[in-house]
Amino acid sequence: MRIKQLDKMLAIVLLFLVFLSAVFLRPKLNQTSYVQSTIPTLFFHGYGSSANAEKHMTQAARKAGVTQTIIRADVDTEGQVTLLGEIPTGAINPIVEVNYQDNRNADYHQDARYAKAVVMKLQETYGFTKMNMVGHSMGNMSILFYLLDNAHDQNLPQLQKVVHIANHVNGLEGRDLPADPSLDEQTGQPKEMSTSYQELLALRDRYPKQQIDVLNVYGDLTDQSDGSVLNVSSKSLKYLVSERATSYTEERITGKGAQHSQLHENPEVDRLLLDFLWGVN
Repeated sequence: MRIKQLDKMLAIVLLFLVFLSAVFLRPKLNQTSYVQSTIPTLFFHGYGSSANAEKHMTQAARKAGVTQTIIRADVDTEGQVTLLGEIPTGAINPIVEVNYQDNRNADYHQDARYAKAVVMKLQETYGFTKMNMVGHSMGNMSILFYLLDNAHDQNLPQLQKVVHIANHVNGLEGRDLPADPSLDEQTGQPKEMSTSYQELLALRDRYPKQQIDVLNVYGDLTDQSDGSVLNVSSKSLKYLVSERATSYTEERITGKGAQHSQLHENPEVDRLLLDFLWGVN
């Protein structure tokens, strides 16, 4: 009998210690360096990837004191969204790690529908009216085609800031890269355009005007490429959005961490994200 009582007491003590750890080991919000906003930021992964590819960046934000709230939005193959975790009322700078089960779908309009489903689920659940987005690789196409297909819809939350990492807006090497993707460095206009880029040209008229701040991060591992995407492809984003964006900034990353799949694990990219999305000006 005494052994059972001891086991019960031990279980209570362990639960109490877990509770204390959750409370006291949780990083405190850094109210000096980062804005104290309730606007959520959605992270979109690339082709064949998952929300795991977003964790380095989202945990960097948590450790820096940007937020204490990170949830996941799981999108099944039918476009149904399940939210894992909860965003408390008044949560500061909440983050949503988006996970596509259908993660090898190169139909960018379908990817845009998945993105819209997440946005609508969050809107329905929490009533958000504004949001930020971050994309890596094909995650950028989810964002751009979401805007292409829905920029006219005033009922959706207003996009405030977008970070594009390793975007391949004008094609990937060995896949849909045009024969001559060279561009006008001043305007960002490519000499030849991929099929998807030609579709996205409509953004020059549809992109929300003077609403979105844009950060375009690309890697130059060697020969002006991140190993998968030529810099000229990534920099072609400028021609599509810069004239209507509130601001447009490009950042070139070099060194080993500039490789395509390493950019979302790069501390330099983390710092750019933190400052751009949440930094106090």
